[in-house]
Amino acid sequence: MIRRRVAIGLGFGTLLAIGAASTALDIKARSDTTWVEHTLQVLETSSELRVLLRQAEAASRGFALSGADRFVTEFEDSRSRIPAAWADLVQLVQDNPAQSARLRAIDEDVQRRVALAGELIRRNAANDRAGLQALMASAAGPATMATINGVLDSFTEEERRLLAVRTATSRRTGTWLLAIDLAGVGMLMVIAAYLVRRAYQSDRALRSSLSRSQATATSLEAQALQQRGDLAAAYDELRRSSAILETTFNSMAEGVLVVDPRGTIMLSNSAVGHFLGTDVGKTFAEMLEANRFYENDAISRIGDEDLPIARALRGLSFDRREVVVKPTDGRPQFRLMVSGRPLRNSDGAISGAALVYHDVTEVHEIERLLQQAQKLDAIGKLTGGVAHDFNNMLTIITGSIEMLIDTVHDRPAAAELAVLISRATDRCTELIRHLLAFARKQPLRPRDIDVNATVEDIAKLLRPTLGEQVEIRSILGEGDLIAYIDSAQLANALVNLAINARDAMPDGGKLLLETTKTTLDEAYAAANPGVVPGAYVMVAVSDTGTGMPAEVKNRAFEPFFTTKEAGKGSGLGLSMVYGFVKQSGGHIKLYSEENSGTTIRLYLPAAHVMQPAEPEHEQVLPRGSETILVVEDDPLVRDFVLAQLQGLGYATLVASHAAEALALVGQDQRFDLLFTDVIMPGGVSGRQLAETIMATRPSLRVLYTSGYTDNAIIENRQLLPDTLLLTKPYRRAELAQMVRRALDGPTVDGSG
Repeated sequence: MIRRRVAIGLGFGTLLAIGAASTALDIKARSDTTWVEHTLQVLETSSELRVLLRQAEAASRGFALSGADRFVTEFEDSRSRIPAAWADLVQLVQDNPAQSARLRAIDEDVQRRVALAGELIRRNAANDRAGLQALMASAAGPATMATINGVLDSFTEEERRLLAVRTATSRRTGTWLLAIDLAGVGMLMVIAAYLVRRAYQSDRALRSSLSRSQATATSLEAQALQQRGDLAAAYDELRRSSAILETTFNSMAEGVLVVDPRGTIMLSNSAVGHFLGTDVGKTFAEMLEANRFYENDAISRIGDEDLPIARALRGLSFDRREVVVKPTDGRPQFRLMVSGRPLRNSDGAISGAALVYHDVTEVHEIERLLQQAQKLDAIGKLTGGVAHDFNNMLTIITGSIEMLIDTVHDRPAAAELAVLISRATDRCTELIRHLLAFARKQPLRPRDIDVNATVEDIAKLLRPTLGEQVEIRSILGEGDLIAYIDSAQLANALVNLAINARDAMPDGGKLLLETTKTTLDEAYAAANPGVVPGAYVMVAVSDTGTGMPAEVKNRAFEPFFTTKEAGKGSGLGLSMVYGFVKQSGGHIKLYSEENSGTTIRLYLPAAHVMQPAEPEHEQVLPRGSETILVVEDDPLVRDFVLAQLQGLGYATLVASHAAEALALVGQDQRFDLLFTDVIMPGGVSGRQLAETIMATRPSLRVLYTSGYTDNAIIENRQLLPDTLLLTKPYRRAELAQMVRRALDGPTVDGSG
């Protein structure tokens, strides 16, 4: 009995011990399962937070790239869910000091990252380009996100480590319970089975929870990849559209300028840079230092407060205001039509200004030439009418004086007075003849004449007239140069031109007379009002004198205009030549620069019937694909040359003066041929420009052009005799042939 009781007691004690152990292990197993589920929840919440942050960042960038409102909606949805996810994660790890410390370390970073994403959207919506550039340049968003990702990576790694430890512990506890159940009896088997079942359920719950977490993470990653693909496609489309817009913007002939409220340039294209010498980042004050602005009379200076930019920044809108821009660096002036508008933000405040500049320099030059021709024509008509009436009255006076002389021949004092009146009448008759010549109303006796013979005779006459200090040379064209012209009036015109040349060379110099056959084509006629296309005999008179400034050239053919001292010139010499050539159906062209001499070309109608110019479409013109740098200060000639060269297949670079050409060379712009005017404003000639470029590009090929004749250029020592020179005016065929000859011939340094 005692043994049984002892045995029962031992058995009961064993059962109690087994039960107690089983109970303890069961409690531990439940605790381990709870911790495993808790850890999985932490991992799931951490993953959800990370995905929400990525979605917010992706949505803000998507809006920056495409401006689509759906990205704003996605951002707001993600931002609204981030605080709850963050609070849940902090609550879940509050009993883990190390993990709580990690989260506290990035609390401000999480809030800052969300705020930066929102700021990116806000600045894009407000079109704040400067703010966007500053925000992107700071790289605060990516840096903050990198910090958050680093901390969350270490946080996740620690939770996974804890998960592995707790899973292993749970499994060991299950094993111990199974061993106790197998060693027990009856009730312990039931308890063991129960505990095994509970362990199995815990393990299945663990696996199920882990599978759900992995599925959720996979789904979120797939969404993120899809959004990333959409963003990449949107970015590619935006980049393509931006490239098209940028190319179009920079190729526009009109200059476009956008400034901020302080006048700093935010956006500009190459055309406005050509006009104003401006670039992005320059200020209004720097623009004023580089240029002087005038009203359309090119004389009245525009005040700083009345400039187009200043007016637009004050909120004023205007269209086609004409201004003249005179660069301070010596570049030619531009005549521009300016339209401007203020730019306003969402609050209605002025956030900048946009201006468009249209170059009307060429149009104004054509109008000036036309007005000059019309003015000379009007003066001619007025002069002709006055001269005609005065000539009628002078006829009566002349006849009366002759009768008076016969009447008073026996009274010496009266006879002397009558002779003085007669001499004055003769001078008036000469003056009337000059006026009628300018008015194109003098009686002409045109016939076919040998121009070379006339020029030779005039050259012989001029040698004693001009004096030994003036060297006279004649270079006559080959063949018969027959013009339909009044030979006496031609001789008189050449004498007038020679005397003017002598007066322009007070210390002596060279006078050059040249003749040649030429053809003026339709392109030349379009740019020179009153010219009929066809064949001409050209007579050129060139000197090495002081030359003429622009204001004198513009008035050279006006009657009574002279730069000579009082009593030394009537101002009718050039006007008479002009009227004679025009009345004869010809054309006159003047080329002159200060300190570079003067050339006046007379285009006389060739023998009776004007021969039409040979149609260019019947000629096979040489073409090419090389790049040519064109340096020409005359805008009309410059545009003509560019159009012709591009039509022949060549690529072109353009500069209006030597300094601009050297700037292109300094930018390492590559070109195969320099096509430059010989005489240019700014103090640097075409030859000096070529020599400067040759210092760094010794194999340079050069073709010169000039309104002066090639002989005059060589005589004036502007070029060497073997230099390639294309004289103005020239036809498209001549240009094509000379360009090809220059490109195919030897280089300036003598190499192939």
